[in-house]
Amino acid sequence: MLADANGLVEAMKRAARDERESSKPVNVYFGEVVSKSPLKINVEQKMVLGESQLILTRNVTDYMTTVTVQWNTEIGVLSSDGKTTAPPPHLHGVVGTKNFLMHNALEVGDEVILIRQQEGQKFIVVDRIGGKK
Repeated sequence: MLADANGLVEAMKRAARDERESSKPVNVYFGEVVSKSPLKINVEQKMVLGESQLILTRNVTDYMTTVTVQWNTEIGVLSSDGKTTAPPPHLHGVVGTKNFLMHNALEVGDEVILIRQQEGQKFIVVDRIGGKK
């Protein structure tokens, strides 16, 4: 009978804890990247999160994307000081869909916005703050 009472008390504690957590469904934090490899983010001067605690959105990662392009290339003759000295000897069109690598990975010093996942086990890195990158 005592084991049943302990189980009931634990279930009630769990329910109360879950209720408290559900009343604050989203917590927004601000952090700064302190290490790139392995990735570490210092959150509001309180804690340092490691890679296993972070979920990265595409906004903060390198990724491939496909774009449609239509432009002309121009390759001029360069002088030793790097300035074009003659009309472009070569010109042709670039048309169609092309794959591009977008360089969005986080760098040391980047300030980021994070959202704490329900129950606080993981943090979603949403984006950078401000005009960096």
